[in-house]
Amino acid sequence: MNKLKLSLISLLFSFLSFNIFGEKQYNLEVFVDGLDHPWSLVELSSGEFLLTELPGNLKLISQDGSSIKEIANVPEVLFRGQGGLSDIVLHPNYKDNGWIYYSYSAYIDDQKELNTLFVDRAKIEDFELVSIENIFIAKANRKAPAHFGAKLFFLEDGTLMITSGDGFDYRESAQFLNNHFGKVLRINDDGSIPSNNPFLNIPGALPEIWSYGIRNPQGIFQDKNGLIYENEHGPRGGDELNILRPGVNYGWPAITHGIDYSGALISPFKEMEGMEQPLYYWTPSIAPSGMTIYEKDLFPEWKDKIMISNLVYKDVRILALNEKKEVIKEEILFKEIGKRIRNIITLSNGELMLITDKKNAQLIKVKKI
Repeated sequence: MNKLKLSLISLLFSFLSFNIFGEKQYNLEVFVDGLDHPWSLVELSSGEFLLTELPGNLKLISQDGSSIKEIANVPEVLFRGQGGLSDIVLHPNYKDNGWIYYSYSAYIDDQKELNTLFVDRAKIEDFELVSIENIFIAKANRKAPAHFGAKLFFLEDGTLMITSGDGFDYRESAQFLNNHFGKVLRINDDGSIPSNNPFLNIPGALPEIWSYGIRNPQGIFQDKNGLIYENEHGPRGGDELNILRPGVNYGWPAITHGIDYSGALISPFKEMEGMEQPLYYWTPSIAPSGMTIYEKDLFPEWKDKIMISNLVYKDVRILALNEKKEVIKEEILFKEIGKRIRNIITLSNGELMLITDKKNAQLIKVKKI
């Protein structure tokens, strides 16, 4: 799509945001158009961006969005169902060591019957991935390519969090510690196991596990106070926002605020001793996707609020919390876009980047007026 058409779309977004939300606080600018199932994006110190697309494409986008270059030598991925090349993050010392980390689904056998979640790290030289190292393979083998989780986040202590979904057909496994279905995992930057992981010395438990009883975690973020937030898809209803703590069982599927897609009861229980309640939940489902906590100053009205993109209602939910970490207000923004929003990222200058979903998707910048 040419720049003139992109500018006209941006003007339309601006007009709609003014009319829907009253006093205008932001402009929406279509930054890049015509993307193929984009999933995640990371900003480089140069002002450029690395973007993943589920079919297995890794793209370097210029600072102004006018140039897109393919990065070669991406591992072969399973692009089917919910699978593909998924999240991407930078090592905390990326400027010094050049490591990028990315998650993807792939077959684990020559017969291509079973697949699981992988995490690699690599460096980029001359628009090609080099020094590729696999640092994690989930012990969560499945046939259907569904519920991978696949989110990555580096904590302040330099360890890497990985979300791993329940595989849809394997939901009961989320309650057992001998597998990676329905878990949030924590590893060191080289794939080794941190010495203070909660199940490290528990017989039969996998040492990467940080927390469990989780369905399909699609967002993870650590705030400036060190709290780790996670959001996940419920079934029909029961999408959750949680504060993650080491060793805690979040209940799926023994407890849930949702029902099965068929209308059948998954569990008669919404709470149970020894299982954590969500900080907040949505019934009916919104299908939460990406998440950021806005800690910049460009938009003071959003400061320290949790921002969660979603797929069903095609908007962003903004949650305000009180000192007790209770959600006291939920607002809706960017409904005027009218597209499923796959991800939301806070940029270094305080602007936001929204990623829309599926084919012919867009990167949309949220800019201050």
